[in-house]
Amino acid sequence: MKAALTVWNGRVSPVFDVSREAVVLMIEDGSVAALSHESLDTPNASLKVDRVVELGIDVLVCGAISESLHRELCARSVTVYGFVAGEIEQVIDALVAGALPASALSMPGCGGKRHRRRRGHNEEPR
Repeated sequence: MKAALTVWNGRVSPVFDVSREAVVLMIEDGSVAALSHESLDTPNASLKVDRVVELGIDVLVCGAISESLHRELCARSVTVYGFVAGEIEQVIDALVAGALPASALSMPGCGGKRHRRRRGHNEEPR
């Protein structure tokens, strides 16, 4: 699985729509097989979806995300874990362990209720 976590100052970037960088992970057999840093800096937010798809991302972990970008990512077969907060290493550990979404890694005020994980456009938010 290839996953991307939007980052800012060593933490999950608070808003996907304006994020500029991602940590990209190749996860194989329950561990991180490769890690790189990739630019998500685009002239407008809608082009971020193209960049994520161009990178071959299967799973995106981010902070807040607009509904339109979330829907577009899902329509393009990217699983989205939105409204995640925390230190990158802690979030990577949770992702690799299959422990997302997690209340402890929810954005303040979300309490885990706003975490959305969807693959495909026919599924409803959880």
